[in-house]
Amino acid sequence: MTKPSLPELLHAAVTAVGGTERPGQVSMAETVAEAIDDGSHLLVQAGTGTGKSLGYLVPALAHGERVVVATATLALQRQLVERDLPRTVEALHPLMRRRPQFAMLKGRSNYLCLHRLHEGVPQEEEEGLFDQFEAAAPTSKLGQDLLRMRDWADETETGDRDDLTPGVSDRAWSQVSVSSRECLGASKCAYGAECFAEAARERAKLADVVVTNHALLAIDAIEGAPVLPQHEVLIVDEAHELVSRVTGVATGELTPGQVNRAVRRAAKLVNEKAADQLQTASEGFERLMELALPGRLEDIPEDLGYALMALRDAARSVITALGSTRDKSVQDEDAVRKQALASVESIHDVAERITNGSEWDVVWYERHDRFGASLRVAPMSVSGLLREKLFADRSVILTSATLKLGGDFNGVGASLGLAPEGTESEDAPQWKGLDVGSPFDYGKQGILYVAKHLARPGREGTRSDMLDELAELIEAAGGRTLGLFSSMRAAQSAAEELRGRLDMPILLQGEETLGELIKGFAADARTCLFGTLSLWQGVDVPGPSCQLVIMDKIPFPRPDDPLMSARQKAVDEAGGNGFMAVAATHAALLMAQGAGRLVRASGDRGVVAVLDPRLATARYGSYLRASLPDFWYTTDRNQVRRSLSAIDAAAKTAEA
Repeated sequence: MTKPSLPELLHAAVTAVGGTERPGQVSMAETVAEAIDDGSHLLVQAGTGTGKSLGYLVPALAHGERVVVATATLALQRQLVERDLPRTVEALHPLMRRRPQFAMLKGRSNYLCLHRLHEGVPQEEEEGLFDQFEAAAPTSKLGQDLLRMRDWADETETGDRDDLTPGVSDRAWSQVSVSSRECLGASKCAYGAECFAEAARERAKLADVVVTNHALLAIDAIEGAPVLPQHEVLIVDEAHELVSRVTGVATGELTPGQVNRAVRRAAKLVNEKAADQLQTASEGFERLMELALPGRLEDIPEDLGYALMALRDAARSVITALGSTRDKSVQDEDAVRKQALASVESIHDVAERITNGSEWDVVWYERHDRFGASLRVAPMSVSGLLREKLFADRSVILTSATLKLGGDFNGVGASLGLAPEGTESEDAPQWKGLDVGSPFDYGKQGILYVAKHLARPGREGTRSDMLDELAELIEAAGGRTLGLFSSMRAAQSAAEELRGRLDMPILLQGEETLGELIKGFAADARTCLFGTLSLWQGVDVPGPSCQLVIMDKIPFPRPDDPLMSARQKAVDEAGGNGFMAVAATHAALLMAQGAGRLVRASGDRGVVAVLDPRLATARYGSYLRASLPDFWYTTDRNQVRRSLSAIDAAAKTAEA
């Protein structure tokens, strides 16, 4: 029997999911197959509606080697495991004469821990003896959630937090989960044979396709202890998110609360001298943190340096003492010891990292209204780490609707540690970029309107001219508006002001869960939804409910963002253009994602309105506009109002 061709396989898969074959999808599948066959690397920009999941799944399944697919969002992981993979595998089975297995794998803390559930959380000194199920009154929200999770534990097959509906708070989940550092290990745990996390790992070892998230991919790469099974092909979907997720995993944090918890956990397990040393170091650190002012620490102040060395040394003494003492009076000693060790090791590692000091690290203080001050450390750049860890020994395919910024892939490539496309060098991974376009006719379906007549946005203060413009545009559109704001404060003040002016519902992020807000927004065409960062990339509402997408201003990083400003300064000092490499790239990615909320289906029509004149007048404006879908462009406010009114009238006629 002849081997089925890639076009035959793709056709079968697309038919199975009820889709339509697109030229871009065919082109993507062919290029992905070539990259996998010759072990090279590929960046693919595939616009909304291309069907990119099948564009990489079909050639990967046809190749036959093990594939890891890493995504940024839960929604896409679910779509792959619950819809795309089952249907694709069934459709390809008659042609390929084999049925590839697939599995989902996440970090350990995403799975219910049966030891925690049945034995309780190791007690903390100040809380005295308690079982979390007894201590949380059954009438309280926490108590109800814990009882519900106990029932769920008997029926769930996965123990995966994301399969629990409705979900629970982080606080409730922390009562029934452990980090990888806190885990006793399957061989030492009474529940090891039934462990959900271990079962997920075993399924992944047997699977041909392993679906995971960017965070676990980063842990696998950074920590050197392999979490993912050996694989020949890595596909990174939603790849525009990868750098920020890897940065998050590589960021360390110290807070007084975290240090106090470690002191309480360790005190009952070690000798008095070691416990007192950690207690004293903790108090010194806490006193310093009370005076901490937010901002970057280019040099570590002397008093902080001493406090961190004291913490590091005390933590090391406790770690040694924890290894050599046993105390039979402590109930469930192994679990208590493991939790204490995890807390103390985490403090030791961060204190040592900051004390040692690296020119590649950025250190700063942060202050939070609710949680107080924290000390943080993050890598100046993760590009070297990604170049070394991601692109060795396997073919890597990175894909997203937004990878091509300002007209080429080199900006995103540089953030991933890749030299400019076409560079020939022994230590530079070879890669190529492919833009397969979109099946949508952006020039006919959408308008990009820049409100050139408005005043430039300042750092503080209300923008009354912007709010007037916003109200007029929403009225012309008859509601149907997704408002993307650069800060929560801006979103709140706009919602407050416009609720008093307009006779239409305005939903605001934070007032309900994101899922409920999006459901409410999609259900009623007159409704508007205002919010900040997660809305710029998380909303998929095709049809007449979203016909106006408004961005209040260009989403540059805040000037006081310690990590972004440090990265910008480093590029400047190396002779590059820090503003373009860091701030403009950051803004271009977000704007491309935000503008992508408008056209989600072939029948969608509407306007993306940017209420920041700099997009039309500043030198970098053309770079940002080149990163957006190719909408029809105008700065004529009257034209845009007429267009919005016509789109609204057409939608009302269709609804009637």
